[in-house]
Amino acid sequence: MKYFLIPTYNESENIENLSRELHHYLNDQDSFFVFSDDGSSDDTAGLILKYFGEQISIVLKSRTNYGPGHAFNEGFKYILEKAADSDIIITMEADCTSDLKILPDMIVISGLGYDLVLASVYSQGGGFEETTLIKKLLSSIANLLFRFLFDLKVSTLSSFYRVYRVKKLKETKKVWNELIEEYGFICMLEILLKLLECKARTIEVPMVLASSKRVGKSKMKLIKTAVSYLRFLVKYKFHAKRNSAA
Repeated sequence: MKYFLIPTYNESENIENLSRELHHYLNDQDSFFVFSDDGSSDDTAGLILKYFGEQISIVLKSRTNYGPGHAFNEGFKYILEKAADSDIIITMEADCTSDLKILPDMIVISGLGYDLVLASVYSQGGGFEETTLIKKLLSSIANLLFRFLFDLKVSTLSSFYRVYRVKKLKETKKVWNELIEEYGFICMLEILLKLLECKARTIEVPMVLASSKRVGKSKMKLIKTAVSYLRFLVKYKFHAKRNSAA
C-alpha cells in the first residue's frame, strides 16, 4: 500500500493540478492520500475531497496554523496506526513543485530495500527550474553547513519529497517517541537525523524543483526559517554535548 502524506496550508489554487498530475503518474489504485491541513482559511479541504474523493483520501484538519512540522507529525501518527510494515509513505509538497516524473522510479528504488528515498536538487542531474539567487544561495549554504556539522553523507536535507518505508519509521518512533517535534521547515532535517541515527538505508534521486508550476507564493518565510535552523543547531549540539558528558 502506498500512503501519500501531503501537508497543506491555503493551497486551493494548486489542488486540481496536483490531483491531475498524481493520477497521471500513478499506475495503480493501491494508494491512499492523507492531507494534513495546517489551519487553512480557504477551501483547500473541500477541493481535496472534490478532486481526490472520500474513498481514497482524508483531510486531517487543524484549526491553527502551527507549521509543516506539526502537519507532518499528525499525518505520520495517523498513517502509522493503520499501515503494515511492508507499506510505504510518500511525502511531497501540495504546490505541484515536486517532480512527479521521478515518482515511479522512487517507488521502485524503495522496493530494493531502501528505508528512505530522497528527491534531491543537489544530486547530479538535479537543480532548480526557477528560483531567486538569494533563496538558492541560502539553501546551498544551509545544506553545506549542516552536512558538515552533522557529518551527513546525503546532499539534500530539507526536501519534502521523499519515500519512507513504514517499518523503519515505526522502529525510529520507538526510539524517539515522536518522529517530529519541530513545527517549522526544519522538521525535515529533524526526521532525517533521527532515521539516520537508527541506521536507515538511504539513497538520493536527482530532481528538478519546478517552482514555475506553483500557483501563489511559497509558504516558507526565509528569516523565520533561518532562525529555526540556528535554534535547532544550538539545541541539538547542546543535547549531544550533554549526552557525551553524561
